[in-house]
Amino acid sequence: MQVDRRHASREFATYVAAYDPTNPRIALKIAHTYRVAELCDEIAKAEGLDADLAWICGLLHDIGRFEQVRRFDTFNDAASVRHAQLSAGILFDTQDPRGPQIRRYVNDPSHDDLIRTAISTHSDYQLPPNMDPETRAYCDLLRDADKIDIIRVNCLCPIEDIYGVSADAMDRSKLSPAVVQTFFEHRTIPRDIRAFPADILVSHICFAWELVYPSSRRIILEQGYLKQMLNRRFSDATTQETFSRLAAHLQSEFMKN
Repeated sequence: MQVDRRHASREFATYVAAYDPTNPRIALKIAHTYRVAELCDEIAKAEGLDADLAWICGLLHDIGRFEQVRRFDTFNDAASVRHAQLSAGILFDTQDPRGPQIRRYVNDPSHDDLIRTAISTHSDYQLPPNMDPETRAYCDLLRDADKIDIIRVNCLCPIEDIYGVSADAMDRSKLSPAVVQTFFEHRTIPRDIRAFPADILVSHICFAWELVYPSSRRIILEQGYLKQMLNRRFSDATTQETFSRLAAHLQSEFMKN
């Protein structure tokens, strides 16, 4: 697939310029978008996939986040709208005499179905089982890249911007037994069992368990942010004891490879 990356990047910059760049949530998602696009490119090249196709999926995967913040002032899908589906809708369903917005980024429509599927499913708990192998390959790639950068964001951005809670609330947070059990099963955490701020943090750490590509595992270990997350401390003694067990287990099972 041929993608004019400079043109697509300019179109993306034009789109997000309509939103408030002083809003830390907007700024966070702009930076996240560019990093995910570059991670998609890196993973695709390492795994022998189409780097341009992977890159454009990364560039556009969160385009609905900006409308989500404008309308609801939150990243919480459960309290607002499913951002992945909103992203796909903006790109492919928006009524415009010039055609769907995806044409502003990619002239060639031959991969529209794959791009739409990758974007609309990138935040789903699991991918549908009946995907064709090519589509699944790029869905897995985008999901890996997104997870890698979410781990990074956890370490470099204020708690308030990521979780919508204070640093003190995170520090004093409890951990749900169901979240702990799911962690030890090496699975990602369903949203509906998360009750406390620390549950969300652990759910992000659990992204490591389900990375698909070897290059994704290499990147996340080289970056060091996962290890940094595992060094977090809590003032609640029970939470700290449980979290230390989680960290030791992941260190043993994931980082040994």
